[in-house]
Amino acid sequence: MARRIAQFYKVSYGQFKEGYEDAFGGGEEEEIRKVYDGIKLPRRATAGSAGYDFFTPREITLKPGDTVKIPTGIRAEMDPDWVLKCYPRSGLGFKYRLQLNNTVGIIDSDYFYSDNEGHIFAKLTNDSREGKTVCLEAGEGFMQGIFVEYGITVDDCVTQTRNGGFGSTTKR
Repeated sequence: MARRIAQFYKVSYGQFKEGYEDAFGGGEEEEIRKVYDGIKLPRRATAGSAGYDFFTPREITLKPGDTVKIPTGIRAEMDPDWVLKCYPRSGLGFKYRLQLNNTVGIIDSDYFYSDNEGHIFAKLTNDSREGKTVCLEAGEGFMQGIFVEYGITVDDCVTQTRNGGFGSTTKR
């Protein structure tokens, strides 16, 4: 039986608004509030699914070669020694070559406590070589996250803590 080791939450409205304006170049307060209120927490589609589907907060259209940064509005609290690994939804990768720009997103357990509330972002590129445009409706699944337990070496003695997002753990 699978262990229950994590919980998804929405980030605060202020944190989401900051990420939304950065990703999409602003927007009306009412529009951003409506998008925020419509955010769905990730969930599994079936009892046998390993991945939790993440949903687009708004409509997204990607022509071949286009890239978009998506503020999911989601954060994940998980037990220590676990990581959330994020991948594109299989069908989108297969049909459109839709890819995460960092190949696999790694969300560490201590990211939840960062200044940005552990806000999970995804950067996607439509790498279609067949001229296909990807159209994702608001609330459509685009990425899946899988929780995985990990180990460390016997001589590991790291005690530093995180305070940041992308690349923050290598800036020491």
